[in-house]
Amino acid sequence: PTGSCTMSAAKDAEWLQWVTKQFGSIAGEDKEIDLEEFKTALQVKESFFAKRFFALFDVDGSGTISLEELLKALSLLVHGNEMDKLRFLFQVYDVDGKMIKPWGCGVLRRIGAPILSCRGARSLRAGSGSIDPDELRVVLGWCLRESAIALPEERLGDLTLALFEAADKDQSGSITFEELREELEAFPEVMENLTISAASWLKPPLPTEKSRPPRYLTQAYWHNHRGTLAFLGGYASFNLLLFTLAALWHASLGGWVVVARGCGQCLNFNCAFLAVLMLRRCLTWLRATPIAKVLPLDQHVVFHQLVGYVVLVLAAVHTGAHIANFSRLARQDGHHVLAEYLLSSRPGVGGLAGTASQTGLALQGLLAAMLVFSSPCIRRSGHFEVFYWTHLSYISIWTLLILHGPHFWKWFAVPGCLFALEKVVGLAWRRAGGLRIVEVNLLPSKVTHLVIERPQFFHYKPGDYIYLNIPAIATYEWHPFTISSAPEQQETLWLHIRSLGQWTNKLYEYFQQPESPSLELKPLSRSLREKRRQRWAQCYIDGPYGTPTRKIFTSEHAVLIGAGIGITPFASILQSIMYRYRRRKQSCPSCHYSWCEDLQDEEMTLRKVDFIWINRDQRHFEWFVSLLTKLEMEQAEQEPGGRFLEMHMYMTSALSKNDMKAIGLQMALDLLAAKEQKDLITGLRTRTQPGRPDWSKVFGKVAEEKRGKVQVFFCGSPALAKVIRAHCERFGFRFFKENF
Repeated sequence: PTGSCTMSAAKDAEWLQWVTKQFGSIAGEDKEIDLEEFKTALQVKESFFAKRFFALFDVDGSGTISLEELLKALSLLVHGNEMDKLRFLFQVYDVDGKMIKPWGCGVLRRIGAPILSCRGARSLRAGSGSIDPDELRVVLGWCLRESAIALPEERLGDLTLALFEAADKDQSGSITFEELREELEAFPEVMENLTISAASWLKPPLPTEKSRPPRYLTQAYWHNHRGTLAFLGGYASFNLLLFTLAALWHASLGGWVVVARGCGQCLNFNCAFLAVLMLRRCLTWLRATPIAKVLPLDQHVVFHQLVGYVVLVLAAVHTGAHIANFSRLARQDGHHVLAEYLLSSRPGVGGLAGTASQTGLALQGLLAAMLVFSSPCIRRSGHFEVFYWTHLSYISIWTLLILHGPHFWKWFAVPGCLFALEKVVGLAWRRAGGLRIVEVNLLPSKVTHLVIERPQFFHYKPGDYIYLNIPAIATYEWHPFTISSAPEQQETLWLHIRSLGQWTNKLYEYFQQPESPSLELKPLSRSLREKRRQRWAQCYIDGPYGTPTRKIFTSEHAVLIGAGIGITPFASILQSIMYRYRRRKQSCPSCHYSWCEDLQDEEMTLRKVDFIWINRDQRHFEWFVSLLTKLEMEQAEQEPGGRFLEMHMYMTSALSKNDMKAIGLQMALDLLAAKEQKDLITGLRTRTQPGRPDWSKVFGKVAEEKRGKVQVFFCGSPALAKVIRAHCERFGFRFFKENF
């Protein structure tokens, strides 16, 4: 105990030293900080809470905070017990300007705060000693503003009333400190997290964690990526074998020729393999075969990019080796310069009619241009058409390769025929007849919901995607979008398209215009427009193509994670689940009790589904609220083994539960949700959680359920994908990410 106390005191001393240093950098020469500096330090969105905290910290009412005042207040908030922190919370909510019980020297001594002067232990500026409904309404209104939650005044009144009725135990018309404390005890997670964002500003930096081995060297990483790593190992080994065999065959011709021939043989394979990796129809068919369990088909786009870089490197080395060899020959010959070897046809050099040098240089230029215009900065900066048209140079590249290399056609024959066949089938399907866009909904955050008539023989799986072309937007551009409707929906296809680039912004703006083609145009906040009869909007589709989400129905415990518009593949899956529930729904003719039979069949082994949807703000949830409401209604009857589908909603703009400003709001939301049996933010029965998910807790709970092998499916930003992937490796879950 003595050693523990000594260590604690040492940490406190270190912390105080760090606080003093931070304060000095913020306060400057006057050793005081004013309200504006305080607001900047707190990083609050609105000024109400900054003013409240500032007033409570400024115990002498001078209009500035000294180091002495700050240390006393923050020592209490960071190191005090629950009651100390709760009293501060009460004072934040009690805003009518009088004084209540002071913080005494005894409290400060007990928590280990520095006692600079007992005269400084004055009462904090608080209120009347009780909280009335108007005060509570004002504070909750500011909490809503900081959480980016928009509610009508009537609903704000309901929220206030729910918390006030629960806390005003004696029905006196005001809430005392003891009543607030009693009500908070019903929310243990709130008491546990009682803190303030200012504390994080003045907490010392976390100690550096002990060095850990890179995740690429961990056993979990190798286990979860064994298919991909095995494929990469086989790919690298095959290239090494090809290089070695070609080098041995031409060993007598000199070192530069050996390098050039070795790289040339590897180029024969890799340039043909690039076509294999983009055989989308063949890959979609392979997903339904046992091969899908061995080959990492989900990564075919990533591998296509990787092989593209390999081709560019091999081509550069191949060209450089030939130039070095020609330079050597030119010096030996004495009659020819290097330019003649490179720019003129010469028998015996290779290629059709000795044109290997010229076709090689042309290939090098086309490959470099394709690489430059395939970079993410080009594709995602509103210049997709540049990427699209330069990528069509693959036709010229393959033609030049056949002319350049005498053996390339042997490698390319089968992949080339399959690639051409896929293109012919796709072209025939695309131009067999245009489809009508029969309805458009303009949703929040510039999301366009297209309802397209479904072709008669169009069959797809939940989570599949198509390529879409709308001539009115761009005649030649085709863009991939996930189908958000279920396959069981026979008449139409749904697409939800977020406006992120040039084409998608044009799409949204096109249907915003009053002169848009005749269709049902339904902006979310406006009434249905009259149908116009000039013409129907026309589009063409190509697909469907499979994605990793096809594995969901053969999982045992699936965790679906969508961020923002990343819900679209899961919308199709959830709707398909709903249709299957309906087919299996049974009802007792005597008592009319309803239940669902076991969903498992040869195509679906699911035992449990956890659906997690992360959104920035309230409006983003409006995209699929109606669908999620229907799903909840389908599962209104609790099943004997626990709910088959559980939904978890997170709103990242909302103040998290460990923020003092949000405690009252979260209590009020919980109370109103329990009273009305629905969430105030979304209208669902599932309560929307504030802030970001704690993935350790989320996956820990999933692991504890033990409903079978867990597979995690994610669609969203690459940055979040890395975070979730790392947690999946830690828990031993398989991770799949949507790729285009």
